[in-house]
Amino acid sequence: MRTEIIETPPDGSDDQAIEQAAEAILAGRIVALPSESGYVLAADPFNLSAIAAVFRAKGRELHRALPILVDSLTMAEDYAADSLSPQFLLLARRFWPGPLTIITAASRLLPMKITGNSGRLAVRQDSNAVANRLIERLERPIIATSANRSGHSTCRSGIEVFGTMDGRVHLILNAGEADRLPATTVDITSLQWSVIKEGAITEAQLDDCLSGA
Repeated sequence: MRTEIIETPPDGSDDQAIEQAAEAILAGRIVALPSESGYVLAADPFNLSAIAAVFRAKGRELHRALPILVDSLTMAEDYAADSLSPQFLLLARRFWPGPLTIITAASRLLPMKITGNSGRLAVRQDSNAVANRLIERLERPIIATSANRSGHSTCRSGIEVFGTMDGRVHLILNAGEADRLPATTVDITSLQWSVIKEGAITEAQLDDCLSGA
């Protein structure tokens, strides 16, 4: 596989680059692009071949879910199993767009492979302009897992991605250095919510938000 790299401004204003990335994703290919948590590998969450390609590119274990990015609470609601819970709504309205991944029950619209065959969806709304322009163009969520090989550090630029993932991804949108805020992951699928990984948003902040929910 030949990896192509495109220079693009961080404000997402390059329509041609966004269109090329969208066409690649719709064709089942992998695109690396910036997010507020570093560069991510983006792909079509409804394409089983694309999902498998992401697992291969990262060397990721198949039982580990692949997170998705949405561009709104409304889009998140489309892919949850039921109406979003009060906990989900409180968290999303307080911390989105931002570095908080929420684990909820997945709807049947998403392949089970996305969830690591767990039936649970990891979803986040990002603040990065390039990522959001792409989702807006596609009118659907994208897989967005860290652009690295499993166990290695997340890449902060498209050049870093090229150095570590050349031949593993089809296209890189290089918008310079991205923020690398570590995202917090919270699981609200049980009666008692729990923090799976603490990052930029602390457990105390989550507790303050969810108190009384």
